[in-house]
Amino acid sequence: MSAQARVSKAKAQKQRQRAAYAVNYAYKQIGDPYRYGGTGPGSWDCSGLAGGSWRKAGVKLPRTTQQIYRAVKYKVSWKGAVKGDLLFFYSGKSHMGIYVGRGYMIHAPSSGKRIKKVKLNGYYKRNFSGAVRPGY
Repeated sequence: MSAQARVSKAKAQKQRQRAAYAVNYAYKQIGDPYRYGGTGPGSWDCSGLAGGSWRKAGVKLPRTTQQIYRAVKYKVSWKGAVKGDLLFFYSGKSHMGIYVGRGYMIHAPSSGKRIKKVKLNGYYKRNFSGAVRPGY
């Protein structure tokens, strides 16, 4: 096995560990209120929750949905999403959530609502506009 392959495996392993940490952190925020511009702790908007979860895992992300999508170079497909990936919705990538596996994501929905885990149903698939894998 080449040194390059070993480095890649080590990087991939570290990314998976960080992703698991980010997902666990997001789970702990379920029930917190949505607040526009919220970056926690205690209240969040969608990009604040994603950024805050990954920050706790040791990965710094930009502030807004569009900035995060542009900054993270590793893009993934709807079918290729794994635990910890960030899913984006609508043509302007104006909403996002953290994929937690088994067809679910955790997100900060909108004003007046709370952080929750939701099933990625037809509505989300129809409005899906991209996904990224932070932590590389």
